[in-house]
Amino acid sequence: MTKFLSLLLFFSSLFLFSQKKWKVNFYNEKVGNEISIFADNQEEMPMSAKFTFTTLDNLKSTAGKEVTVVIPANTNQFPITTLSPINPYQKNEFNYTSMVNFGDVTQENYDKDYEYSLPFEKGKTHLVYQGYNGKLSHQNIDALDFNLKTGDSVFAARDGKVVETQDQHNTNCANISCAKFNNKIVIMHFDGSFADYAHLKQKGVVVKIGDEVRKGQLIGFSGNTGFSNGPHLHFAVFLNRIDGKRKYIPTKFKTSTNNATFLEEGKSYTKTED
Repeated sequence: MTKFLSLLLFFSSLFLFSQKKWKVNFYNEKVGNEISIFADNQEEMPMSAKFTFTTLDNLKSTAGKEVTVVIPANTNQFPITTLSPINPYQKNEFNYTSMVNFGDVTQENYDKDYEYSLPFEKGKTHLVYQGYNGKLSHQNIDALDFNLKTGDSVFAARDGKVVETQDQHNTNCANISCAKFNNKIVIMHFDGSFADYAHLKQKGVVVKIGDEVRKGQLIGFSGNTGFSNGPHLHFAVFLNRIDGKRKYIPTKFKTSTNNATFLEEGKSYTKTED
């Protein structure tokens, strides 16, 4: 198996969960009778990959026939597995399929006690018009929709690093097919979870990938893009899974009562502090 062929096999499955082309490269190198498979990850966050060998003739893998790995951020030549011939005098062949998603898909633990800041301007009051497991578009999803207007300021609810941004779109519709037009900011927190701020206005992102942001920092402006039937801010915290699904995390927020609370659909909340 040549390096070129292994790249073709990887790219055939790279875009399974995202239309974005992640800066991750897989390749193999042969040393003596052994073939080692490596990964380079140029993203600002860990990337996960599941490898399944569909052909493994006269070869044994140090990782077995199926393995899920987490490749650290900004890492070169991360070892995936090494293939060794069973009989060095016979022909060998291998190929594999792969699934890729961002974050550590093996992670289960996170900070359950963290108190988030409301993601809008201090002194303002906004309605949660769709809450956790909402009937409009949040079935089995722990996400919140705030009734921000187009152009309203959006602030980071927690410290973290910006790992994805999108703000070139100006299209929306009330159908899941428009989700690809979501303008958004994704921030990775220090416990490995992610926050998604979605439906931002066109050119409504004021941070860039790699920025370290603080809770209460301006990051963008609300809008009505993507899978949306009206201006609002969609906010969700999650852990990723290798199959493209998300494990959503209910989050407590500081409110005007100074108590950390889970927000409820149909209620309005005032931000009094960051």
